[in-house]
Amino acid sequence: MSRIRLGRWLVAVPMALLALATVYPLLFTANVAMKTRRDYILDRFSPTDALRWENISTAWNSVGMGRYFVNSLIVVTLSVVLLLLFGSMAGFALSQLRFRGSTALFLGCLAGLFVPFQVIMVPLARIMADSGLIDTYPGLVLVYVAQFLPFTVFLMTSYYKSIPPEIVDAARIDGNSVYGVYRRIMLPLGTPALLSVGILDALFCWNDVLMSLVMMPSADHRTLMVGVTSLRGQYSDDIPTFASGVLIAAVPVLVVYLFLQRQIADGVAAGSTKG
Repeated sequence: MSRIRLGRWLVAVPMALLALATVYPLLFTANVAMKTRRDYILDRFSPTDALRWENISTAWNSVGMGRYFVNSLIVVTLSVVLLLLFGSMAGFALSQLRFRGSTALFLGCLAGLFVPFQVIMVPLARIMADSGLIDTYPGLVLVYVAQFLPFTVFLMTSYYKSIPPEIVDAARIDGNSVYGVYRRIMLPLGTPALLSVGILDALFCWNDVLMSLVMMPSADHRTLMVGVTSLRGQYSDDIPTFASGVLIAAVPVLVVYLFLQRQIADGVAAGSTKG
């Protein structure tokens, strides 16, 4: 029993330290956001003596974080809808339909996972500028869809491969077209994977800085994460306001992780089921 307890302590203590190291930056940011500029200069590490929401209100209204939040919400929503639509269609076709070149097409989609955005950033920005899509919502949405679609196709294909092909054959015998099989059979069966992949895609798009910075250079069209990075230079002497902006950007992601952590874990594991 003493060895078992010792083993538990050897596991529990490092995990507790890791959890503390993860939670402390968020607590420190929230604490700084509730301080005045004078209180922060005098003692940045001491706990605040009162909850002051003026900094968050200033960051939301005066600094423009509210506008950036709406921009991110629009872009992320449109991107996730298109990613799930195209990704589920491609996953169904590559996993259940038999046609020549499906394996090569799937490998081509996988190849997109190994191409970082930095490699294609300059030519992509030039193409988008020539097309008039720079500093527009559709331009950034198209970039997000192109960048994260290989990941979505990979997970949806792997998930749909775990569904017995006899189900598709039975639906075709009953008179369903390919579109009918997709809409009536595959979409309902793929709801858990769609939810998981949708959450992951939303987090990827929400946390992005580089693609949004390239595609949305003007201040009016900045996304939330780009707006936070701009606060560091604009409000370098007002750290509580900057911390408030960081807190506004972090809270939605934190809420998603707290309430949908099981779906996120299922989405990460979806690609390892089969295929």
